This record gives sequence, structure tokens and C-alpha cells, in this order.
Amino acid sequence: MTKAKKAEVLSQLKEAFANTTAVVICDYKGLSVGELEELRKAAKAKEVSVQVIKNTLAKLALEEAGMSGVEIKDTNIFVWSDDVISAAKVASDFAKKNDKFVIKAGYLDKEVADIAKIEAFAKLPGREELLGMLAATWMAPITNFTIGLDALRKKKEEEGE
Repeated sequence: MTKAKKAEVLSQLKEAFANTTAVVICDYKGLSVGELEELRKAAKAKEVSVQVIKNTLAKLALEEAGMSGVEIKDTNIFVWSDDVISAAKVASDFAKKNDKFVIKAGYLDKEVADIAKIEAFAKLPGREELLGMLAATWMAPITNFTIGLDALRKKKEEEGE
């Protein structure tokens, strides 16, 4: 890779990491290309970025984006998103399916996060689930009211017979 290409990649990564709220660093050693493609498809569906990045470039980009404190070594794949929960879920779900995929550490809201914190965020409901819960909560009074009206109608009909 030429110096110009490295500078361009570093600039793109710095901008991506600076504008994100979650970066999860994972080990992918031993995964096949097909398995990595499966991860990329799952990530794309949730608007999460996934990329294998050279450690030195990743370290520089993270530091320039205001994130430091995690040792980056060995084989790494980076999962990042504007949505903390989505990035954590993509990494956690894929780690559950593939024992060779291991979450190492990450950054949540520009702060260092360990595996336990990332797993905790992965267990939270996502945006769509929260919207569904909110809609169900809003619909509950209307549903209960209509059930009550129907019961009252049935009672009146029985009394009339």
C-alpha cells in the first residue's frame, strides 16, 4: 500500500470513527470468507459497518478520533455504527454462532468498553423493538376500552333475551 493510499484510508477511517458512537474490536482468526460475508450481510441489514483494518492504521485513526486505551494486536475486524445497540448486537449475535469470532473490546460513546459492557448493550432492545413496545403501550387503553364495550354489549344482549 502506497503512502498516499494509506493517508487516504486513514482519513476515511478517522472520519468514520469520529462520527460514530460504537466501535467493537473482534478477533476473526480462522473464519472462512463465507462466514465473513455472512457477518457483513447481517451488519448491512442493521446499517452497521464491518471492515478488516491494519492494526497501525486502526490505532492511528482511533487516536485521531479521540479514542485510545485499547491495545490493538493480532487479527482484528472492526464493527462500528452510530447506534451502540446495533453494533453490539451484530458482534454479539455473530460471536454466538461462530466460536472463532471473539469480541475483544471496543469503544461505546468514545469510552473504552470491555466484553461484559458490550454484551450488556447487545441484550438491550433495538430501536424497532422499542418503537413496537411504545406502540403497544399506546394501544393498550384503546384495546381495553373496546373489550369493555364489547363485554357490556354482550351483557345487555343477554339481559334482553
